[in-house]
Amino acid sequence: MRLVLLGAPGSGKGTQAARLKEHLQVPHVSTGDLLRAEVAAGSKLGLEAKEIMARGELVSDEILLGMLEDRFSRPDTAGGFILDGYPRNLAQADALDALLVRIGQPMDAAVQLEVPTELLVDRIAGRAAQEGRADDNPESVRKRLSIYNEQTAPVIEFYRQHGQLTVVDGVGEMDEVFTRIVEAIAPVREMG
Repeated sequence: MRLVLLGAPGSGKGTQAARLKEHLQVPHVSTGDLLRAEVAAGSKLGLEAKEIMARGELVSDEILLGMLEDRFSRPDTAGGFILDGYPRNLAQADALDALLVRIGQPMDAAVQLEVPTELLVDRIAGRAAQEGRADDNPESVRKRLSIYNEQTAPVIEFYRQHGQLTVVDGVGEMDEVFTRIVEAIAPVREMG
C-alpha cells in the first residue's frame, strides 16, 4: 500500500503514520527525517542540502525528489510506504506522481485528516506550552495554518481529481481516528 497522509500541523499525521506503519507493515517516509539522515551521512545530496540550509534557504524540490527516489529504491518499500508531510504543493505532487509512475509504484491513496482550525490552534498551542516554546502563540499558529491551507489546497484537489483522496475526520481519540483511516483505506487495500 502506497499512501500519502495530508493534514495541517497538529492534525495528528505523525502519530497516525507511526500506527499505520505497524498496521500496514510498510515504512513511514518523512522528508524531514530523510533530509536529516542524508545530511548526517554526508551523502552528495546531504552535503548539497546542508549548504542550502546553512544559507537559510529551503531545500529544492529536485533535491527532495532525489532523496525520495533513493529511499523508494530500497527493498523495504517494495510493499509500499506511508508518506507524511510531502507533497506540500502542486509542483511536488506532480513531480512525485511522475516519479512513482516511472518506478512502477504509483500512489494508491491519499488520506486527508480534517480538523477544525480552532482545534488545531488549541492543540499546537498546548503542545508549545508543554515544550516551553513561546513562538507557537495562537496568532502565529493561525498564520502558519493559513499558509498551509493556501499551499495544500491544490494538492488536495490533485488527489481528488485522481480519484485517490479520502477525507477522514481527525477529531476524537487516537484510536477512533486510526480506525476511521483503516476503514477508509480498506477498499483500496482489497483492490491492490
